[in-house]
Amino acid sequence: MRVLLWILRALIFFVLFAFALNNQHLVTVHWFFGAQWSTPMVILVLATFSLGCAVGVLVMVPGWWRHRREARSLRPTVDAAGGGPQGAAVPSAPPPRDGL
Repeated sequence: MRVLLWILRALIFFVLFAFALNNQHLVTVHWFFGAQWSTPMVILVLATFSLGCAVGVLVMVPGWWRHRREARSLRPTVDAAGGGPQGAAVPSAPPPRDGL
């Protein structure tokens, strides 16, 4: 199964690499007030993708912080000896996993 996964990853990489090689034409981006930016299309696509990822992460950060704060408030208190939650029995070994 791992071999098939690596073959799929290699195939995706080579398809994207071929896309980049086939799109080396210059693209001109016209900004406001007559400003222009000329760059190969693959650089523009990469910049747009990177900007979209960065904006997506920044939009998700407040939600992550809120969930993290809620998880901390719901976590049971740990006693001073470090033996686990107060009054709770701590299992000595994890339960067995069936089927794996």
